[in-house]
Amino acid sequence: MNHNSAREEDKAAKMAKEFIMMTLGTSLVSIGVYFFKFPNNFSMGGVSGLSVLLGGLFQSTWLTPSTFNTIINTLFLVLGFIFLNKGFGLRTVYCSLFYAGLIQFFEAVVPLSAPLTSNKMLEAFFAIILPALGSGILFNLNSSTGGTDIAAMILKKYTGMDVGRALLLSDVVIAGAALFIFDIETGLFSLLGLVLKSVLVDSVIESLNRRKSLTVITSQPELVCQYVTKTLGRGATVWEGQGAYTHQTHYVVLTVLSRGQAVVLRRYLKEHDPSAFLLVSNSSEIFGKGFLRA
Repeated sequence: MNHNSAREEDKAAKMAKEFIMMTLGTSLVSIGVYFFKFPNNFSMGGVSGLSVLLGGLFQSTWLTPSTFNTIINTLFLVLGFIFLNKGFGLRTVYCSLFYAGLIQFFEAVVPLSAPLTSNKMLEAFFAIILPALGSGILFNLNSSTGGTDIAAMILKKYTGMDVGRALLLSDVVIAGAALFIFDIETGLFSLLGLVLKSVLVDSVIESLNRRKSLTVITSQPELVCQYVTKTLGRGATVWEGQGAYTHQTHYVVLTVLSRGQAVVLRRYLKEHDPSAFLLVSNSSEIFGKGFLRA
Protein backbone atom coordinates (compact mmCIF):
# COMPACT_ATOMS: atom_id res chain seq x y z
CA MET A 1 0.00 0.00 0.00
CA ASN A 2 2.80 2.40 0.99
CA HIS A 3 4.72 1.43 -2.15
CA ASN A 4 1.71 2.25 -4.35
CA SER A 5 1.16 5.51 -2.50
CA ALA A 6 4.79 6.55 -3.02
CA ARG A 7 4.50 5.67 -6.69
CA GLU A 8 1.39 7.84 -7.06
CA GLU A 9 3.13 10.72 -5.29
CA ASP A 10 6.14 10.43 -7.62
CA LYS A 11 3.83 10.37 -10.64
CA ALA A 12 1.92 13.43 -9.40
CA ALA A 13 5.17 15.30 -8.69
CA LYS A 14 6.48 14.47 -12.18
CA MET A 15 3.23 15.67 -13.80
CA ALA A 16 3.31 18.89 -11.77
CA LYS A 17 6.93 19.52 -12.81
CA GLU A 18 6.10 18.89 -16.48
CA PHE A 19 3.06 21.21 -16.23
CA ILE A 20 5.25 23.99 -14.81
CA MET A 21 7.86 23.46 -17.54
CA MET A 22 5.18 23.49 -20.27
CA THR A 23 3.79 26.75 -18.85
CA LEU A 24 7.30 28.24 -18.76
CA GLY A 25 8.09 27.11 -22.31
CA THR A 26 4.82 28.46 -23.71
CA SER A 27 5.31 31.76 -21.87
CA LEU A 28 8.79 32.20 -23.38
CA VAL A 29 7.44 31.57 -26.88
CA SER A 30 4.55 34.02 -26.32
CA ILE A 31 6.81 36.78 -24.97
CA GLY A 32 9.27 36.39 -27.84
CA VAL A 33 6.52 36.40 -30.45
CA TYR A 34 4.41 39.28 -29.13
CA PHE A 35 7.06 41.69 -27.83
CA PHE A 36 9.78 41.11 -30.43
CA LYS A 37 8.51 39.32 -33.56
CA PHE A 38 5.23 41.14 -34.15
CA PRO A 39 6.40 44.79 -33.65
CA ASN A 40 9.40 44.25 -35.97
CA ASN A 41 7.50 42.26 -38.62
CA PHE A 42 9.90 39.32 -38.26
CA SER A 43 8.24 36.44 -40.14
CA MET A 44 10.51 33.57 -39.12
CA GLY A 45 8.26 30.79 -40.38
CA GLY A 46 5.37 28.98 -38.72
CA VAL A 47 1.98 30.39 -37.78
CA SER A 48 3.48 33.45 -36.09
CA GLY A 49 5.40 34.28 -39.29
CA LEU A 50 2.29 33.82 -41.43
CA SER A 51 0.36 36.05 -39.00
CA VAL A 52 2.97 38.79 -39.40
CA LEU A 53 2.64 38.62 -43.20
CA LEU A 54 -1.17 38.73 -43.08
CA GLY A 55 -1.06 41.63 -40.62
CA GLY A 56 1.25 43.50 -43.00
CA LEU A 57 -1.00 42.81 -45.99
CA PHE A 58 -4.29 43.85 -44.35
CA GLN A 59 -2.99 46.78 -42.25
CA SER A 60 -6.16 46.71 -40.13
CA THR A 61 -6.57 48.00 -36.57
CA TRP A 62 -8.52 44.92 -35.53
CA LEU A 63 -6.98 42.28 -37.82
CA THR A 64 -3.58 42.44 -36.11
CA PRO A 65 -0.89 39.73 -36.22
CA SER A 66 -2.06 38.66 -32.74
CA THR A 67 -5.61 38.18 -34.03
CA PHE A 68 -4.46 36.22 -37.09
CA ASN A 69 -2.23 34.12 -34.82
CA THR A 70 -5.18 33.19 -32.59
CA ILE A 71 -7.50 32.48 -35.54
CA ILE A 72 -5.01 30.22 -37.36
CA ASN A 73 -3.96 28.35 -34.21
CA THR A 74 -7.60 27.78 -33.25
CA LEU A 75 -8.30 26.50 -36.77
CA PHE A 76 -5.42 24.01 -36.56
CA LEU A 77 -6.62 22.96 -33.10
CA VAL A 78 -10.10 22.17 -34.48
CA LEU A 79 -8.56 20.25 -37.40
CA GLY A 80 -6.48 18.30 -34.91
CA PHE A 81 -9.57 17.27 -32.96
CA ILE A 82 -11.29 16.20 -36.18
CA PHE A 83 -8.48 14.28 -37.87
CA LEU A 84 -6.21 13.06 -35.08
CA ASN A 85 -8.67 11.92 -32.40
CA LYS A 86 -6.73 10.16 -29.60
CA GLY A 87 -3.44 10.85 -31.33
CA PHE A 88 -3.92 14.50 -30.49
CA GLY A 89 -2.05 15.04 -27.20
CA LEU A 90 -3.56 16.93 -24.28
CA ARG A 91 -0.20 18.63 -23.76
CA THR A 92 -0.39 20.25 -27.20
CA VAL A 93 -4.02 21.27 -26.56
CA TYR A 94 -3.05 22.97 -23.29
CA CYS A 95 0.01 24.71 -24.74
CA SER A 96 -1.84 25.81 -27.89
CA LEU A 97 -4.74 27.34 -25.93
CA PHE A 98 -2.45 28.94 -23.35
CA TYR A 99 -0.22 30.36 -26.10
CA ALA A 100 -3.14 31.91 -28.02
CA GLY A 101 -4.70 33.24 -24.80
CA LEU A 102 -1.43 34.76 -23.59
CA ILE A 103 -0.86 36.55 -26.90
CA GLN A 104 -4.37 38.06 -26.69
CA PHE A 105 -3.79 38.98 -23.03
CA PHE A 106 -0.57 40.81 -23.91
CA GLU A 107 -2.31 42.71 -26.71
CA ALA A 108 -5.10 43.81 -24.36
CA VAL A 109 -2.84 44.80 -21.45
CA VAL A 110 0.32 45.98 -23.26
CA PRO A 111 -0.69 47.17 -26.76
CA LEU A 112 2.35 47.85 -28.94
CA SER A 113 2.40 50.19 -31.93
CA ALA A 114 6.19 50.17 -32.33
CA PRO A 115 9.20 48.04 -31.33
CA LEU A 116 10.38 48.22 -27.71
CA THR A 117 13.80 49.57 -28.73
CA SER A 118 15.39 51.19 -31.78
CA ASN A 119 18.07 48.48 -31.95
CA LYS A 120 16.88 46.00 -34.58
CA MET A 121 19.71 43.53 -33.88
CA LEU A 122 18.81 43.41 -30.17
CA GLU A 123 15.14 42.92 -31.03
CA ALA A 124 16.04 40.10 -33.44
CA PHE A 125 18.17 38.43 -30.75
CA PHE A 126 15.22 38.16 -28.36
CA ALA A 127 12.80 37.32 -31.19
CA ILE A 128 14.99 34.29 -31.93
CA ILE A 129 16.26 33.13 -28.55
CA LEU A 130 13.06 33.32 -26.46
CA PRO A 131 10.88 31.22 -28.83
CA ALA A 132 13.83 28.84 -29.38
CA LEU A 133 14.25 28.27 -25.64
CA GLY A 134 10.51 27.83 -25.17
CA SER A 135 10.14 25.49 -28.15
CA GLY A 136 13.11 23.42 -26.99
CA ILE A 137 11.52 22.95 -23.56
CA LEU A 138 8.17 21.99 -25.12
CA PHE A 139 9.61 19.59 -27.72
CA ASN A 140 11.59 17.90 -24.96
CA LEU A 141 8.26 17.19 -23.20
CA ASN A 142 6.62 15.90 -26.42
CA SER A 143 4.51 19.04 -26.67
CA SER A 144 4.27 22.18 -28.79
CA THR A 145 2.21 25.34 -29.21
CA GLY A 146 0.28 23.69 -32.05
CA GLY A 147 0.06 25.49 -35.38
CA THR A 148 2.13 23.89 -38.13
CA ASP A 149 3.08 21.02 -35.79
CA ILE A 150 -0.57 19.92 -35.88
CA ALA A 151 -0.56 20.26 -39.68
CA ALA A 152 2.53 18.03 -39.75
CA MET A 153 0.80 15.36 -37.64
CA ILE A 154 -2.24 15.38 -39.95
CA LEU A 155 -0.10 15.15 -43.10
CA LYS A 156 1.97 12.35 -41.59
CA LYS A 157 -1.17 10.37 -40.78
CA TYR A 158 -2.96 10.73 -44.13
CA THR A 159 -0.19 11.15 -46.73
CA GLY A 160 3.19 9.72 -47.59
CA MET A 161 4.63 13.21 -47.84
CA ASP A 162 8.05 14.08 -46.44
CA VAL A 163 6.54 16.32 -43.76
CA GLY A 164 9.82 17.71 -42.44
CA ARG A 165 10.90 18.91 -45.88
CA ALA A 166 7.45 20.35 -46.64
CA LEU A 167 7.38 22.33 -43.39
CA LEU A 168 10.92 23.60 -43.93
CA LEU A 169 10.01 24.76 -47.44
CA SER A 170 6.88 26.54 -46.17
CA ASP A 171 8.91 28.25 -43.41
CA VAL A 172 11.48 29.47 -45.96
CA VAL A 173 8.69 30.83 -48.19
CA ILE A 174 7.05 32.61 -45.22
CA ALA A 175 10.36 34.12 -44.07
CA GLY A 176 11.37 35.07 -47.61
CA ALA A 177 8.02 36.75 -48.29
CA ALA A 178 8.98 39.45 -45.79
CA LEU A 179 11.51 40.66 -48.39
CA PHE A 180 8.61 41.71 -50.64
CA ILE A 181 5.86 42.59 -48.15
CA PHE A 182 8.06 44.68 -45.83
CA ASP A 183 11.66 45.48 -46.77
CA ILE A 184 15.03 43.85 -47.48
CA GLU A 185 16.34 44.28 -43.93
CA THR A 186 13.26 42.73 -42.31
CA GLY A 187 13.30 39.86 -44.79
CA LEU A 188 16.99 39.11 -44.17
CA PHE A 189 16.46 39.20 -40.40
CA SER A 190 13.53 36.80 -40.84
CA LEU A 191 15.58 34.33 -42.90
CA LEU A 192 18.49 34.57 -40.45
CA GLY A 193 16.13 34.02 -37.52
CA LEU A 194 14.64 30.93 -39.16
CA VAL A 195 18.08 29.33 -39.51
CA LEU A 196 19.31 30.28 -36.03
CA LYS A 197 16.10 29.19 -34.32
CA SER A 198 16.32 25.63 -35.70
CA VAL A 199 19.95 25.37 -34.51
CA LEU A 200 19.11 26.79 -31.07
CA VAL A 201 16.10 24.49 -30.55
CA ASP A 202 18.31 21.45 -31.19
CA SER A 203 20.92 22.81 -28.77
CA VAL A 204 18.33 23.42 -26.04
CA ILE A 205 16.90 19.90 -26.37
CA GLU A 206 20.39 18.38 -26.28
CA SER A 207 21.31 20.46 -23.22
CA LEU A 208 18.14 19.49 -21.34
CA ASN A 209 18.79 15.79 -21.98
CA ARG A 210 22.52 15.84 -21.34
CA ARG A 211 23.70 13.23 -18.89
CA LYS A 212 27.07 11.83 -17.85
CA SER A 213 28.02 8.33 -18.93
CA LEU A 214 30.56 6.96 -16.44
CA THR A 215 32.78 3.92 -16.85
CA VAL A 216 34.56 2.91 -13.63
CA ILE A 217 37.36 0.34 -13.69
CA THR A 218 37.77 -0.91 -10.13
CA SER A 219 38.78 -3.83 -7.95
CA GLN A 220 35.89 -3.04 -5.57
CA PRO A 221 32.74 -3.36 -7.71
CA GLU A 222 30.44 -3.92 -4.72
CA LEU A 223 31.53 -0.64 -3.14
CA VAL A 224 30.85 1.31 -6.33
CA CYS A 225 27.56 -0.44 -7.18
CA GLN A 226 26.19 -0.06 -3.66
CA TYR A 227 26.79 3.68 -3.76
CA VAL A 228 25.32 4.08 -7.26
CA THR A 229 22.19 2.02 -6.61
CA LYS A 230 21.47 2.80 -2.94
CA THR A 231 22.71 6.36 -2.47
CA LEU A 232 22.28 7.82 -5.97
CA GLY A 233 19.27 5.69 -6.91
CA ARG A 234 20.62 4.75 -10.34
CA GLY A 235 21.25 1.47 -12.11
CA ALA A 236 24.62 0.05 -13.10
CA THR A 237 26.03 -2.78 -15.19
CA VAL A 238 29.14 -4.75 -14.16
CA TRP A 239 31.40 -7.01 -16.16
CA GLU A 240 34.79 -8.57 -15.60
CA GLY A 241 37.88 -7.30 -17.36
CA GLN A 242 41.62 -7.83 -17.41
CA GLY A 243 44.44 -5.31 -17.41
CA ALA A 244 46.36 -5.40 -20.71
CA TYR A 245 49.71 -4.82 -19.00
CA THR A 246 49.31 -6.38 -15.52
CA HIS A 247 46.88 -9.13 -16.58
CA GLN A 248 45.16 -8.57 -13.23
CA THR A 249 41.40 -9.02 -12.96
CA HIS A 250 39.39 -5.82 -12.65
CA TYR A 251 35.70 -4.98 -12.88
CA VAL A 252 34.11 -2.47 -15.21
CA VAL A 253 31.06 -0.61 -13.88
CA LEU A 254 28.93 1.34 -16.36
CA THR A 255 26.32 3.84 -15.18
CA VAL A 256 24.56 6.99 -16.40
CA LEU A 257 24.01 9.90 -14.02
CA SER A 258 22.93 13.52 -13.99
CA ARG A 259 25.68 16.12 -13.97
CA GLY A 260 25.29 16.70 -10.24
CA GLN A 261 25.33 12.99 -9.43
CA ALA A 262 28.47 12.51 -11.55
CA VAL A 263 30.31 15.08 -9.41
CA VAL A 264 29.12 13.34 -6.22
CA LEU A 265 30.28 9.92 -7.44
CA ARG A 266 33.66 11.31 -8.49
CA ARG A 267 34.20 12.72 -4.99
CA TYR A 268 33.12 9.43 -3.42
CA LEU A 269 35.57 7.42 -5.55
CA LYS A 270 38.39 9.84 -4.80
CA GLU A 271 37.83 9.26 -1.08
CA HIS A 272 36.91 5.55 -0.94
CA ASP A 273 38.51 4.01 -4.04
CA PRO A 274 41.36 6.33 -5.12
CA SER A 275 42.91 3.66 -7.36
CA ALA A 276 39.75 3.41 -9.50
CA PHE A 277 40.00 4.53 -13.14
CA LEU A 278 37.08 6.78 -14.12
CA LEU A 279 36.05 7.71 -17.66
CA VAL A 280 33.32 10.38 -18.00
CA SER A 281 31.62 11.33 -21.27
CA ASN A 282 28.63 13.50 -22.23
CA SER A 283 25.51 11.74 -23.53
CA SER A 284 22.32 13.43 -24.71
CA GLU A 285 20.33 10.53 -26.16
CA ILE A 286 19.81 7.90 -23.47
CA PHE A 287 16.69 5.78 -23.79
CA GLY A 288 15.28 3.63 -21.01
CA LYS A 289 13.79 3.72 -17.54
CA GLY A 290 14.52 7.00 -15.80
CA PHE A 291 15.59 8.72 -19.03
CA LEU A 292 14.05 9.34 -22.47
CA ARG A 293 11.20 7.21 -23.76
CA ALA A 294 12.14 5.18 -26.81
